[in-house]
Amino acid sequence: MEQSLPTTSQPTTPQEEHKEAKERSAPSSKIIHEAILREGHEELARTSGALFWSGLAAGLSMGLSMIAQGVMTHYLPDSPWRPLVASLGYSLGFLVVVLGRQQLFTENTLTPILPLLERPTWRNLRNVLRLWGVVLVANLLGCLALALVVENTGTFEPAIRAEFTHMGHEVLAPSFGIVMIRGIFAGWMIALMVWILPFAGTGRIWVIILITYVVGICHFSHVIAGTIEVFTLAATGEVSWGQALVGFTVPALLGNILGGVLLVAGLNHAQVVANEPKGNAA
Repeated sequence: MEQSLPTTSQPTTPQEEHKEAKERSAPSSKIIHEAILREGHEELARTSGALFWSGLAAGLSMGLSMIAQGVMTHYLPDSPWRPLVASLGYSLGFLVVVLGRQQLFTENTLTPILPLLERPTWRNLRNVLRLWGVVLVANLLGCLALALVVENTGTFEPAIRAEFTHMGHEVLAPSFGIVMIRGIFAGWMIALMVWILPFAGTGRIWVIILITYVVGICHFSHVIAGTIEVFTLAATGEVSWGQALVGFTVPALLGNILGGVLLVAGLNHAQVVANEPKGNAA
């Protein structure tokens, strides 16, 4: 009777080993840069109408962060660990916006900026400003609509609306400078989230939850999430709309732009460009 010889694995060639190592390694900063650059070109090519409706949807969706956090705070026992759990609700709006591919202003401190850094022309600058303006106005209109509905209808019981009001007071309490500094941190972290997501794979949800949870628990100033809270407070008449805008929205907006554009878009673009051969540099 013939005996079959045990099979042995064939030795891999250096080319196959190199290919396998490449597949198992994390993507380089240049690959991530190219992926976001391509997405940036696509966003800048969208019409103002498409950007507006997507931005309006994002402004409404971000209200879910205030609602979830406020409701969780109301029903959890009053103990030192309550903010640690209730802040998980802050991530809900971001999950809906990011996974639903809606236009959120702070994401656009990175995505359309890379095409501008790649080719800094007046035409590209105007296009970026067009996108920013349309998305920001649409986001804020969504914030305003949701704040008015929350405060002027019986959708939520008075005790929960009181939690929303308390959240608005907390957001509006710091000085202009502190809100702006906290906004830099928020803009930095949200833009970092956008930088990471293209190759996060099945971990996308956890990346969104973890980063936005830290933004929430640290009280970093996100211009859209926080504006919903101060707009809800203004809708009660306890503060004016001007106080809400000047006391929070403006400094948070400035901070988010600085954090996203300088600390993420600028630095990551610079590291990719610095690594290019001098003859290929743009």
